[in-house]
Amino acid sequence: MKLDNQDAAIKLPMSLADSFDRRFTYLRLSITEACNFRCTYCLPDGSECNSGEGEISLAEIKTLVAAFAALGTQKIRITGGEPSMRRDLCDIISLCKSTPGINTVGLTTNGFRLEKDVKQWRAAGLDSLNLSLDSLNPSMFQLITGSKRLSSILRGLDIAQSLDFKSLKINTVLLRNQNASELNDFLTFIKTRKITLRFIELMRTGDNQKFFAEQHVSGNSIQQNLLANGWTQRLRSAQAGPAKEFVHSDYSGSIGLIMPYAKHFCDDCNRLRVSSKGQLFLCLFADQHQNLRTHLQSENPQAAIEFLQASIIQKTAGHNLAEQMTGSTRHLAMIGG
Repeated sequence: MKLDNQDAAIKLPMSLADSFDRRFTYLRLSITEACNFRCTYCLPDGSECNSGEGEISLAEIKTLVAAFAALGTQKIRITGGEPSMRRDLCDIISLCKSTPGINTVGLTTNGFRLEKDVKQWRAAGLDSLNLSLDSLNPSMFQLITGSKRLSSILRGLDIAQSLDFKSLKINTVLLRNQNASELNDFLTFIKTRKITLRFIELMRTGDNQKFFAEQHVSGNSIQQNLLANGWTQRLRSAQAGPAKEFVHSDYSGSIGLIMPYAKHFCDDCNRLRVSSKGQLFLCLFADQHQNLRTHLQSENPQAAIEFLQASIIQKTAGHNLAEQMTGSTRHLAMIGG
């Protein structure tokens, strides 16, 4: 996608920086709240969305991505809900990838359509893939997700490994009484696979207080286990997310730990989020979210650019999760984590 004559008037390059001098070059874009899994830590009763009504359109996404790119965003991750439930997913991937300034387009998926569609996603321009995979045991996987599709998802992962993605990651939410005992199984899984396995601490949201109290596992315990067994921490790149990454000479894969309750977790934040309803999330756990959608009705992204520049100054230093402040995020399917 090329900027039209109106867009040419925008002075480049610009940047998006907050009052703490953090620069935001990474957008997590949710394209739907709908999901076909019933994960215990997210939507145990199923998705609240039965249709795509009110979801951000392809034309709105075009303006949105152009605005973020003009402000220095280089990486976009498409999330949900489950983004593959949108039939125009390949069009969205292609649009993001063809926007000048965007050099990496990623996707986070539960893998339901991975085996069938991953080749199409790669052909559309997808650079990186994150697969949510909370267990390698079929019965435990079904208990956590409500799905019996583990075998298909693993076949899809094998296909993805053959497609030369820039980055291929597995996301696993740590759950004390469900999958926490599978650490050794996961380590065996990545011994000969060039995959980054990321363990994510369960985060408290507006509707999971009891579940959080029962299931939360500190990522620090995993970190100490890794360090005691020969793993070493690797420095993050400037465009990377918040995970601490660990490597071992005996393993082809690596381990990432996302520990939102750790001190200084927010110090080098580089990402912003936009929901499938066109709301700007300055933080995943903010009390209020800004309505960006009204500024996406023109092909010219200037109004959205000015809105983003004005809004970023309101971003706070941290998320305050340690003080049990979860903001207005009811569950992670609202915005994809």
